[in-house]
Amino acid sequence: MNWGVSRVSGRLEDYALIGDMQTAALVGRDGSIEWLCLPDFDSPACFSSLLGDEQNGNWWLRPASGETHATRRRYRTDTLILETEWETDEGAVRVIDFMPPRGGKPHVVRIVEGVSGSVQMSTELRLRFDYGNVVPWIHRSGTELVAVAGPDSVWLSSSIPLEGHNFVHDSTFTVSAGQRIPFIMTWHPSHEEESDHLDAEKALSRTERFWRDWVDTCAYEGRYRDAVVRSLITLKALTYRPTGGIVAAPTSSLPEEIGGVRNWDYRYCWLRDATITLEALIRSGYTEEASAWREWLVRAVAGEPQHMQIMYGIRGERRLSEWEADWLPGYENSRPVRIGNAAVGQYQLDVYGEVMDVLHLARRSGLHSSEHIWGLQRSLVNYLEWCWDEPDEGLWEVRGPRQHFVHSKVMAWVAADRAVRMIEDFGKEGPLERWRSLRDTIHAEVCEYGYDAKRNTFTQYYGSHELDAALLLIPEVGFLPYSDPRVVGTIEAIRDELMVDGFVLRYRTDREDTADRLPGSEGAFLACSFWMANALLSIGREKEARSLFDRLLALRNEVGLLAEEFDPEAGRLVGNFPQAFSHVPLVTTALNLSRHDGYRRGKGE
Repeated sequence: MNWGVSRVSGRLEDYALIGDMQTAALVGRDGSIEWLCLPDFDSPACFSSLLGDEQNGNWWLRPASGETHATRRRYRTDTLILETEWETDEGAVRVIDFMPPRGGKPHVVRIVEGVSGSVQMSTELRLRFDYGNVVPWIHRSGTELVAVAGPDSVWLSSSIPLEGHNFVHDSTFTVSAGQRIPFIMTWHPSHEEESDHLDAEKALSRTERFWRDWVDTCAYEGRYRDAVVRSLITLKALTYRPTGGIVAAPTSSLPEEIGGVRNWDYRYCWLRDATITLEALIRSGYTEEASAWREWLVRAVAGEPQHMQIMYGIRGERRLSEWEADWLPGYENSRPVRIGNAAVGQYQLDVYGEVMDVLHLARRSGLHSSEHIWGLQRSLVNYLEWCWDEPDEGLWEVRGPRQHFVHSKVMAWVAADRAVRMIEDFGKEGPLERWRSLRDTIHAEVCEYGYDAKRNTFTQYYGSHELDAALLLIPEVGFLPYSDPRVVGTIEAIRDELMVDGFVLRYRTDREDTADRLPGSEGAFLACSFWMANALLSIGREKEARSLFDRLLALRNEVGLLAEEFDPEAGRLVGNFPQAFSHVPLVTTALNLSRHDGYRRGKGE
């Protein structure tokens, strides 16, 4: 059904994240929860107004009159507990939103706290299961409100009674200074009769203690600590705790271009994120999370190497079929709304290098490694020996014809190189000379066919004149050093041709020979912009690097979150939100800049 009422979704900058490390919700500055999948990240949403309007499901909680948007909001220091405050003519009020780390069923807790005066508050609850498509049957069980449809049930517990009319349950109440009124929403399977009974105040205390204890592990103490800690908390929130898998984002189909068709489901785990995620976790002191991520990866890719995928579900699922929720009009009318991701069936050569690289980094970093992992690595490289010279869809999942993407070939070189290093550095058994020869062959081919000598730059794919921001990773993975003139030339070419208003595009979408065959355009890709900052630092342009990094930090909303992309023309965040692939390179670039600080201090500068 298409309810088609009025738009309620705000700009992405208006949202904050709460979560329990199995799912997450987006809370707007107007006090509305507009996206929540229950019970897990990849479950159907029960609040979907983010991709439609309020009739697709949301939960308001705000002052009944006056200013609808909060006066201020923040996370409690070193936590994922959100505090949203309003100042009205009658007084001030605070709403505390959080999801306790899950021990049983998932809970959303909202505590209304009177700060001063007496403020009349309003709450409206619209539960819509199956991405806004199913209106549940709602009844009372004692003091609790119970919504049931199919396999889902949601129980709402509060001292404030909500009345139902026109498929909405709402209430108006007054909160005075010093008063605290909790609302607790709990999901469980509809065949279970009782919900978990939760004490909101005790849950708040436990949740605050959990996050602060977790942050205490952080090994980083540099000048960017606040930004790094917030990014690490976000990354932890996007981790599916039972398996260690990390979703790219908790959302689906937030557009890369407002009103466009580049709308994808990001509630899955991409292999392309593997190495930088592991590096960020290890360097920040989170070896337990790094080990869990490595173990998820090994389980997910287990099997025949020719069947390795570019992404998997949070438990390692392989079937992520894509379909369209045609009853949802999309975020700011950006259609279609896609659930699932058809890119799962793409052939991307780079994933073999990603897996080999992350497993080598894990071993080098001292993470325990079982012998069967080396057997997996050997099978991957054996397969790579006869498929590395085939065209593929590339890192960015373009939906045009396959090409010989330079980044993909570089990552094939990485796979061979890491296999050689495992033998040389750790005494593993394998065909050393054969894999050395493979490594040399790939390297020579990339330098011959993937490099434009006239322009002194590597290109997007063999024979192309276009650039690709993924080329910034050539020195990061060790293919060539930063001091190589071809690397410096590539960095300069990307800076000159792919930077728009100071931020980096993945590639040009407006050229004839680009590999992208999708209509429309996209914003600047924030991960690539962080890569550029790191590249500039590494070739000695520290002032430019810090300037770019500071501009990127300024794109975060007031609670420190980033989306996938930034639209320089509209001046707003776009793409799925918050995006792990933006926050992870923020962490690594901050660590590199701070390490450079330490280097200069050591030199007496």
